[in-house]
Amino acid sequence: QVTLVETGGGLVQAGGSLRLSCVASGRTFSSNVMSWFRQAPAKEREFVAAISTGAGSIYYTNSVKGRFTISRENDKNTMYLQMNSLKPEDTADYYCAAGRNSFFTGSPFDQGVYDYWGQGTQVTVSS
Repeated sequence: QVTLVETGGGLVQAGGSLRLSCVASGRTFSSNVMSWFRQAPAKEREFVAAISTGAGSIYYTNSVKGRFTISRENDKNTMYLQMNSLKPEDTADYYCAAGRNSFFTGSPFDQGVYDYWGQGTQVTVSS
């Protein structure tokens, strides 16, 4: 079992930055592939970014490429999402997720690959 806790959300003006953190406990963090998803009001949850166990493979959805950076510190059991040049359309609840395996069992963009989810942290970008 893995417990995930996200922090770092908040209210920011367009063009600003935030850094989200996801702290994992309950299992060897370095053995889990990780990702960030988000869900805007009245919309379905969507993929944002994913990272392999050793950070050798990283994936982003097109809308955040060049603005967001996913990273992880295995010795701190923590994953990050640095979000720069934020836009109002980035407003959403952001969730971190972990896969049970040390490799992606399917597409990293697919929610079904991930077995554990955090409770979410809210990000609001004002125009």
